[in-house]
Amino acid sequence: METITSSAELKNAIQRLEVEQAIDGQLLKEQFYMTYESLKPINLLRNTIYEITTSPHLLDSILGTAAGLATGYLSRKVAMIGASGNLFRKLFGSVMQLGVTTVVSQNPEKIKSIGQYIFQRILHKKRNEF
Repeated sequence: METITSSAELKNAIQRLEVEQAIDGQLLKEQFYMTYESLKPINLLRNTIYEITTSPHLLDSILGTAAGLATGYLSRKVAMIGASGNLFRKLFGSVMQLGVTTVVSQNPEKIKSIGQYIFQRILHKKRNEF
């Protein structure tokens, strides 16, 4: 900062500082408003959903886990056909559900490729029939 020797220089320095203060105040208000908007629950939810949908690794992980849980549940229902109160059958259904869930959630790419292969075979057979 330069030395101020006259009252005119002092007035100019004060005016410059007031302008800087006004600009900094406006920037601070804008930053506060942006922070306030980003912390609203709907915006937090929107940003989280956006991050999930744009992250391919996270989305694949969620889909793999969901597929594992769904197939595990279905396999347990298949193993427990009928409303049996048999303890062995219930235990077998739970173990089967855990096993299928683990296998499917840990190998979603293999399951996906097997599903695509089966789908292509079925589609290929239908095309040959027409």
